[in-house]
Amino acid sequence: MKQLLVRSGKVFLKEVPAPVVGPKNILVRVERSCVSVGTELAGIKMSGLPLYRRALKQPHHVRRVVQLMRDQGIARIYKQVKGKLDAGLPTGYSAAGVVVAVGSDVEGIAVGDRVACAGAGVANHAELIDVPVNLSVPVPEQLSFDAAATVTLGAIAMQGVRRAQPTLGETIVVVGLGILGQITAQLLGANGCRVIGTDVDPGRIATALENGLDIGINPKDGDMVERVIKLTDGHGADAVVITAASASSDILAEAFQACRKKARVVVVGDVGLNMARADIYTKELDVLISCSYGPGRYDPVYEEEGADYPLPYVRWTENRNMSEYLRLLATGRVRLDNMIQEPFPIDQAEEAYGRLSGDGQKPLLVLLKYPPREGAAHPVLRVSAAAPIDGRIKMALVGAGGFAQAMHLPNLQKLKDRFDVRTVVSRTGLSARSAAERFDIATAATDYQAVLDDPQIDLVLIATRHDLHAEMTVAALKAGKHVFVEKPLSMTEQGLDAIETFYAANPGGPLLMTGFNRRFAPAIVAAQAAVKDRTSPMIVNYRMNAGYIPSDHWVHGPHGGGRNIGEACHIYDLFSALTGSRPVDVQACTIVPESDHWRRDDNFVATIRYADGSVCTLTYTSMGAKSFPKERADIFVDGKVLVLDDYKQLTVTGGKGGWKGLTMDKGQFAELEALAEAFRSGGQWPISLADQLATTRVSFAVQHQLSA
Repeated sequence: MKQLLVRSGKVFLKEVPAPVVGPKNILVRVERSCVSVGTELAGIKMSGLPLYRRALKQPHHVRRVVQLMRDQGIARIYKQVKGKLDAGLPTGYSAAGVVVAVGSDVEGIAVGDRVACAGAGVANHAELIDVPVNLSVPVPEQLSFDAAATVTLGAIAMQGVRRAQPTLGETIVVVGLGILGQITAQLLGANGCRVIGTDVDPGRIATALENGLDIGINPKDGDMVERVIKLTDGHGADAVVITAASASSDILAEAFQACRKKARVVVVGDVGLNMARADIYTKELDVLISCSYGPGRYDPVYEEEGADYPLPYVRWTENRNMSEYLRLLATGRVRLDNMIQEPFPIDQAEEAYGRLSGDGQKPLLVLLKYPPREGAAHPVLRVSAAAPIDGRIKMALVGAGGFAQAMHLPNLQKLKDRFDVRTVVSRTGLSARSAAERFDIATAATDYQAVLDDPQIDLVLIATRHDLHAEMTVAALKAGKHVFVEKPLSMTEQGLDAIETFYAANPGGPLLMTGFNRRFAPAIVAAQAAVKDRTSPMIVNYRMNAGYIPSDHWVHGPHGGGRNIGEACHIYDLFSALTGSRPVDVQACTIVPESDHWRRDDNFVATIRYADGSVCTLTYTSMGAKSFPKERADIFVDGKVLVLDDYKQLTVTGGKGGWKGLTMDKGQFAELEALAEAFRSGGQWPISLADQLATTRVSFAVQHQLSA
């Protein structure tokens, strides 16, 4: 399918694999999408800035990149960041079209329904979009796709009005009469308010007056504040809604000055927020921020999982705002007919954006249209003509997220004499194609089944979200594919049982390897060599200073399974590798926090006893300082003390051996070397099935005690 992207200050079209409908989503063939004059043009401008200037505007990203460079090396992280920027970024967040597929968990929506859709990264400028149900609403029969495609802008305006809490007869000023201001003014008028609109563009004022604005003020014609005071009998406005966009804080200051005592100022647009105390103190003004489309925005449980807020407690969610806006359009209470122009075909998108950014009169609203095109819905795209290479392991990467592109794909490139990556699969077509182009992979896809049906593929590397690992692993094994799956192997006992059942029925089945990479780290290999002739059990004290992650982060949710199952499993496998024995007892103890800030399952001590008498303890905590090294292990055995320092160094006291590296090395490259060697020799798996199952069950045992 065709998708519009942003790069280096310009928009361009790219052919990418069409999305496959998610279980809680609907797949929509887009008829119209609406260009956001403010948000999108700001993003385009940002993309045209040199990297150092973007860094100055986004210092929080810079700190994260610097830390990654320290851990993984400057060259690797630089290539990762540059690769992402060079690929282009999706744009668009408001669209309308027809449902062509419905997810397995979706009810109340059918193929053929007309819907309007919202959401950055969801309602993109693309021929097809995969949309969570709470980011879509039915389009009234009498309403055109042209009007319905503005649903996101309407919901933003409506949320701003709701934040202002207008009452009948109040005088409210709307600052900025772009499309958001135009809709806001009409909504306030429908609410029985007297509306004053201000803008420096006389054409926009004329349009607003035609649509019912009571009074229009052009600040170029005189002092806006003085005129508002006069028009309100010297009192000032009851409320001001700012829908303008400017880096200046003067707009906010003038809004304060135009208000009466105890008035409200609602900030919808992106304006400077430097406030003078004198402007708001004596009047005791309320300053309110309006967040996007309404309650539910940025809540993954609401937006991605489809869980609604009960209407009696949250009357107006983003979805209900979207629906009400469309109703007002359909009944004529809000009108756009004098703002909508003939939509541009998607192939003329560059011309459409040029109209917005060029000189002269700019349109209030620009729409893109998507003529039907054969083949647009295909989820597999041939990116290059590279032929399979004999003698190499032909593989597919499933899940082209940040870790896979930063770690696995660069490592596989270094091992291209052993691995031939034929296909990359990702939830979004752009991510799949970008990875395919960057790493010279022949095929990009969004459909996992295409990999399972491909007879050329020998090995599937699964790097998707955690909750999909077990299901995808079993499907690949049943299709006769060897599997490398990132940790965790499974989030549930049922998923693990399915894997064990497969091998019970197929004892000579395909190879399975879980990405427990730490046992392959050079420091751990050196530790194993130092203790290989031990004559007594060992005691291992492992400390993971994991760092704080908020409770609403995905890793704590249904897709992540928590940090014990999702990360601590690495260490349980490491204990098995060091002891060479099986676990026989698991005990876990967690903190009892006084507040919900610190999670019990983020702060615990797990002790595992092994059949050879060894005792291994993991102290896992999110309460430490991020600046302190993340991981350390002290190993006591046979009069020796081995100290692992964050996978950068291993020291041995009381014996020979040790290791020191220039950067952190947790064994991700070595694990792929071990996998390739297992294929070459046809011998022992890099990690036995028994160890993979036992490690995962240790994590379940710990989790059960943490939840008790």
